[in-house]
Amino acid sequence: MKENITAAKSVDFAIKIIQLYKVLVEEKREYVMSKQLLRSGTAIGALVKEAEHAESKGDFLHKMNIALKEANELPTGFFFCSKAIIYQRLFLMSIMAAALN
Repeated sequence: MKENITAAKSVDFAIKIIQLYKVLVEEKREYVMSKQLLRSGTAIGALVKEAEHAESKGDFLHKMNIALKEANELPTGFFFCSKAIIYQRLFLMSIMAAALN
C-alpha cells in the first residue's frame, strides 16, 4: 500500500506539537493556551488517520474538513500563547519593580 503523505506529515506535526507543549508547560509555565495547542495540533493527525478508514466519500470529506478547522485554529493559538508568555514576564517584572521600590 502506498504511504499516505498527509497522514505521515500530520503525525510528525503532532509529535512536534507534543514536544512544544512540554516546553511550554515545563519551561514557560504556560498551562492554558498550551493545552489548546496540544488539542488542536494532535487532533489534526487523529482526524487524518481516521479519514483513511472513512465509511464513504462524504465521511472522508467531513473528517478532513474538521482537520482543516483544527489547523486553522493553530495560528491564533500560537499568537495567544506567545502573548500570554510576554504578559506573564511583564507582570513578574512589575511585581519585582514594585518590591524594590
